[in-house]
Amino acid sequence: MTLIITETLNTEKLGKVFDHAILRPDQTTEDVVKGCEIAKQYNLASVCVKPCDVKQASELLQDTDVLVGTVISFPHGNSTTEAKITESLQAIEDGAVELDVVINIGHLKSALYDQVGQELKDIVKMAKTKLPNVIIKVIFETAYLTKDEIVKACELTQASGAEFVKTSTGFASGGATFEDIKLMRDSVPASMEVKASGGIKTLEQVLKYLELGATRIGSSSSGQIIEEFKKLQQ
Repeated sequence: MTLIITETLNTEKLGKVFDHAILRPDQTTEDVVKGCEIAKQYNLASVCVKPCDVKQASELLQDTDVLVGTVISFPHGNSTTEAKITESLQAIEDGAVELDVVINIGHLKSALYDQVGQELKDIVKMAKTKLPNVIIKVIFETAYLTKDEIVKACELTQASGAEFVKTSTGFASGGATFEDIKLMRDSVPASMEVKASGGIKTLEQVLKYLELGATRIGSSSSGQIIEEFKKLQQ
């Protein structure tokens, strides 16, 4: 994992920090087309689409290096372990190479740490058995967690073998905060990555998150933010 030095950013490097979110329940298949066009135009890291749209996104992006990601047990994380595994394997079958898995928030807050940790390990094991290079990000939904719970979630995610800790779904009472990103960066080893998501709409936010140690940004405003950056470079 390489921290992003904002002073050396160019448009290409900035594009590769974005997971372009196409996740609102009212977004249509045409929105998937438009979102994938944005991802191709700016050569983003990935699109993050609903599980039902993974096949479509995979077809639209098959001749690019934009990755296809999706969400698992989204947005509440309260599916059974078996359901999360099934959804993960189907997503991989459909073409996803990144899985953003919502942690079981209620069980985490119930201090059922062994149970929560084992679930994450089982999901990671089964997903990587099917696709060894699949990237797994664990969504905490930090708006619902105490600082101690965020640290514990980082610990459980690290032990599971997942690659990323991630703040938010974008569908809770709040999204990423600078304080939470700093805490998460400080709570996982340098080998792990940190994704900020939820309410990120400006270049100023993105640059601050990158400075604090985020390595990926989830946003539905990717194109606008990159255009904002390009204007500053002129």
